[in-house]
Amino acid sequence: MEEPYLYQQIIQAIRQEILSGSILPGEKLPSIRLMTETWGCTAGTVQRAYHELSAQGLVVSRPGQGTHVVKRLPQLDDTPLRRASLVNRAQAFLLEVLTAGYTPAEVEIALQLALDQWRIISHETRAPAKGILRFSGSHDLALAWIGAHFSEIVPQYSLEINIAGSLGGLIALAEGQAEIAGCHLWDEETDSYNLPFIRRFLPGQRVALLTLAWRHQGLITPAGNPLGIHSLADLTSTGLRFINRQPGSGTRVWLNAALHRAGIPEGSIHGYQDERQTHSEVARAVADRSADVGFGLQTAAQAFGLHFIPLVKERYDLVIPENGPHAEAVDQLAAWIKTESARKAIAALGGYDTQETGELVWIN
Repeated sequence: MEEPYLYQQIIQAIRQEILSGSILPGEKLPSIRLMTETWGCTAGTVQRAYHELSAQGLVVSRPGQGTHVVKRLPQLDDTPLRRASLVNRAQAFLLEVLTAGYTPAEVEIALQLALDQWRIISHETRAPAKGILRFSGSHDLALAWIGAHFSEIVPQYSLEINIAGSLGGLIALAEGQAEIAGCHLWDEETDSYNLPFIRRFLPGQRVALLTLAWRHQGLITPAGNPLGIHSLADLTSTGLRFINRQPGSGTRVWLNAALHRAGIPEGSIHGYQDERQTHSEVARAVADRSADVGFGLQTAAQAFGLHFIPLVKERYDLVIPENGPHAEAVDQLAAWIKTESARKAIAALGGYDTQETGELVWIN
């Protein structure tokens, strides 16, 4: 084997180990002597490989300290290698969790929830750009699923999701910061969803209410409901830790009103001010036992294998102004939501009633 070809092989092997995570940032590479034994080559061949890796910004060599991977890796543009490395990491993760007894369906749900949370954490407000529809509003797991598959539903477009609560979504529409809002605001006076709030926040605007689904909300407890929680009154039990949604969310609006009707002071519930931005975060807090009970979606409870006590069935609508930006893409999304494929995809998540999915009402 010729020396020039061998040093390139060494470079490729080390580069792949760095990409795959087998060699971590800051970690020391094998000594030149050990590498010559491993590869059956001269010291000059290894030195040349290390020199080239240094020129690529992947490693740094210091006299008396050896050669280390840099602590912050540069952006690597070897797309096939990057994808292969990602697949290798994914396979290692799958082997670990499947061996631990998780099913492929459980793993898929967990990854979806993790990606959902990542999108929330990494969200940055951006100006309108071709190819991007901006959503702002209430957290919903079906909507998160749509966001993950958006390029299949509306080709050449992506859905940018900003979880701001139902009220925040309507405000974003009013301020031109979103093309679509997600809303499930119950109005106690009229015993109806969304319409009174839309007229209050978007006066004089013609908007469409597109029903995504009816959802089940209620109390979320650990599997088996060990504390025997059955109603809102149980939330005042001594020592019980509650986890709540943030003010402005439709969930919080309904819960505040329900407690008021039942004569239960918010201050009597330990943890009422301990708030999370999404249903997934509420369910996760119950699952890891940092809370004894939360209030949220049945879908989130099922995803984490938790017990659910249903208290209310609510309508979740997409609010869409007439003649807004990217109208063609919005029309494609609305058309898909009306299909049987959409109903099946949403129903498969659990906790949804899709009989009215796709129904559209215009509000002048």
